[in-house]
Amino acid sequence: MSETALSLRGLRKAYASGTEALKAVDLDIAHGEIFALLGPNGAGKTTLISIVCGLVTATSGEVLVNGLHWRDRYKAARSRIGLVPQEMNIDVFEPVWSTVAFSRELFGLPRNDAYLEQVLRDLTLWDKRKSILKELSGGMKRRVMIAKALAHEPSILFLDEPTAGVDVELRKEMWEMVRKLKERGTTIILTTHYIEEAEEMADRVGVINKGELILVEEKAELMKKLGRKLLHLSLAEPLGAVPPELAEWAPTLSDDGLTLTYEFDRHATRTGIPSLLTAMREQGIAFKDLDTKQSSLEDIFVNLIRDGNAGAQA
Repeated sequence: MSETALSLRGLRKAYASGTEALKAVDLDIAHGEIFALLGPNGAGKTTLISIVCGLVTATSGEVLVNGLHWRDRYKAARSRIGLVPQEMNIDVFEPVWSTVAFSRELFGLPRNDAYLEQVLRDLTLWDKRKSILKELSGGMKRRVMIAKALAHEPSILFLDEPTAGVDVELRKEMWEMVRKLKERGTTIILTTHYIEEAEEMADRVGVINKGELILVEEKAELMKKLGRKLLHLSLAEPLGAVPPELAEWAPTLSDDGLTLTYEFDRHATRTGIPSLLTAMREQGIAFKDLDTKQSSLEDIFVNLIRDGNAGAQA
């Protein structure tokens, strides 16, 4: 068996309009890891998944699934993959059990009620096995989607925005479920625009923007970059420039001179905020309000590119 569960080489998708949805993506994902693909809407996350799962044809490049070429050995390669799409695609008038069992049949596998029962129990769906899908809550329907994706015993599971639109409690339950799947050896690739989702679960994180995979790193390293916060100080009187006495904090001044912005690491033991406020007081710079803001993914992309890290690979 290949050492990598999934290997992408030069994967590219371009449309007749000239738009490049994917720009020659290279990526290796190891067996049993949880890989989170972060990016804003329209970044190329769903396009990448759709190509690997055979729903969209790549313009160029190749995909290896457990060492199997996804064109030459399509049926065998596809059988290794489970997909939980972002959109619900289930017949709401069918019972849970028959919906999941039918997904298994689609891959030509023999009946295995014991396995399907275990899947439903793991997803807290066993008591709902006879329920009609339209009777279930949105969270339960999403669990059924996962059960469908697992019905044919895939070794790789794609979760496309698995917790979009669900409440915080259900999101945490789904995180726990994903961890259990990993413990059983399932390789999991999830797309998300929730930074905390990647922080909670992933072994490695990739950042994609405008079709380009601009960074792939171990989670701990990337979290240092994602851990930046901004402190905005609304000044009582406008400043013409940042005083030299504040240079060590490197704050930026708005064009109207009424807002100072200081960037700091939220994970750091010392953020530098108290000393900055003390220095401002000593310089007679008063402020009337302050607030903090988590760096957005867009901010992070700008910083990655600015720092010369675009295209860096782990």
